[in-house]
Amino acid sequence: MKYSSANDRIDELKKLVSVLPDQPGIYQYFDNSGKIIYVGKAKNLKKRVSSYFSKNHDNRKTALLVRNIYDIKHMVVETEQDALLLENNLIKKYQPRYNIRLKDDKTYPWIVIKNEAFPRVFQTRNVIRDGSVYFGPYTSVIAVRTLLDLFRRLYKLRTCGLNLQKENINAGKYKVCLEYHIGNCLGPCEGFQNESDYLKYIDEIKDILKGNISGVIKYLREMMKDFAANYQFEEANQVKEKLESLEKFQNKSTVVSATITDVDVFGIEVVEKSAFVNYLKVINGAIIQTYTMEVKKALDESAEELLEYAIVDIRQKIFSNAKELLVPFKTTISLEGVDFRVPIRGDKKKLMDLSIRNAKYFRLEKEKQFALSKPAQSTNRILETIKKDLQLKELPVQIECFDNSNLQGTNPVAACVVFKNAKPAKKEYRHFNIKTVEGPNDFASMEEIVYRRYKRQVEENKPLPQLIIIDGGKGQLGAALEALGKLKLRGKIPIIGIAKKLEEIFFPGDSVPLYLDKNSETLKVIQQARDEAHRFGIAFHRQKRSKNFIQSELDNIPGIGEKTIQHLLRKFKSLENLKKQTYDTVSAEIGDSRATKIFDYFKIKT
Repeated sequence: MKYSSANDRIDELKKLVSVLPDQPGIYQYFDNSGKIIYVGKAKNLKKRVSSYFSKNHDNRKTALLVRNIYDIKHMVVETEQDALLLENNLIKKYQPRYNIRLKDDKTYPWIVIKNEAFPRVFQTRNVIRDGSVYFGPYTSVIAVRTLLDLFRRLYKLRTCGLNLQKENINAGKYKVCLEYHIGNCLGPCEGFQNESDYLKYIDEIKDILKGNISGVIKYLREMMKDFAANYQFEEANQVKEKLESLEKFQNKSTVVSATITDVDVFGIEVVEKSAFVNYLKVINGAIIQTYTMEVKKALDESAEELLEYAIVDIRQKIFSNAKELLVPFKTTISLEGVDFRVPIRGDKKKLMDLSIRNAKYFRLEKEKQFALSKPAQSTNRILETIKKDLQLKELPVQIECFDNSNLQGTNPVAACVVFKNAKPAKKEYRHFNIKTVEGPNDFASMEEIVYRRYKRQVEENKPLPQLIIIDGGKGQLGAALEALGKLKLRGKIPIIGIAKKLEEIFFPGDSVPLYLDKNSETLKVIQQARDEAHRFGIAFHRQKRSKNFIQSELDNIPGIGEKTIQHLLRKFKSLENLKKQTYDTVSAEIGDSRATKIFDYFKIKT
């Protein structure tokens, strides 16, 4: 539809609005290309639609929507509930530009009990309204697989897609397959199992899926004990893993109160551009299902509007027919035969608080996932956290950590590892042989390596770190400070010590250690640096001890020089491997004369 001017467009639209009925229904706005750009519902079509054209809109998106409306169509329905459902379906179908975005969770799995003879029970991600019974959606695929595996183990359900109508079985159309022979199926295809017995199993499965999980958990515990008693530890561990998954799943089936039955609970967490709505299904006093969805704002909708959209969408998706709905605040929504309540106290209020917490946790998880997908932002956040926790003056872009290794008092060495942007920079790791210290002396060794490290950095005009971490307590930290003092760097580079036993963080001149939360990102980076320094130092220490041992053995052989030893080590990697070689192999590398000397020394027969 074309208009000669904006005023003409508004005048024509107002004429369309003036003849709208005072009835409940849905309205659709179209742009100049005939595309639907908005779908809305209304108790009174005329009042609701006229509000768009009778005032100036503060919200930019709403004003933009009105400027793009070129045509209006409407549909009258019997009740407000019909309007809600129709609006929801049209939004999903056309996904209009200015409507709320209902995030569709097609990826969540369901458990379906198929509408067929000898019903199959399996996982699906597509809900088909063919009379089959669906349970879900589940947020944990592990829980779904655990339940399905359990059902097959307990009830020997069929997994084939055969049409097991009575006439087909009686006609002998099918033969039992491998599943029957290995004991996973009772052979209904050949009539070895009657349908009434099979349907009893299906009824029990429905009970479990409706929340009666405690009986299954008890069965699993007994099974695990039986396996363990018969020394079948691998099987016991497999059952234990299933048990743990099922218990985690049961945690969402929290018993609330036996007096609360068939209730839907909706909690909401609203942020700047979207809302997160959590749904809890309560039957027979237990939460048997939980589900959370994200609703994207389009026109700065209120919390009430966002919740209303989510309630309609979730109840359609879950196939819920609950007659009582708990909500966090009053809404204008009304559904036929449904009682909306805002709980103030008691068990229902606890349920509402739990649902709101679930929505909040879901939002936090989304934010964490977003942060992980943006590594640069994530890194900056971690560095800011370390700076704040340790009260640093600048971001610790480069962190260096030192550790000593002098196991059994031999071959004293040390390691320095470098972290850049909170991640290991392995090419910049450095080993140190302790040169000036006799015997095992951690403090003196620490002073030596810190001095040598930063003396060289200063002399070569290389960048200094924004944080030094010393693996050890007050003693090691004090020794490192002495080294920095000699280089006139004390106070110029922040330095801390970490004591392993209680993960205490020591600062220079402060006798009271800092205890960071065990989940703190700062502590995790410090621990990772400490562990890397320890690993790197130990590896060098072992390498040095092994090399010294090999060289001392070969050095004892008359006529075998250093170059020959180095060649053999490069070729055969170790003394033990050298001893396994044949005479011809060794002689091909170093000649007959020297090979004979080595074989004679180790008394190896040629």
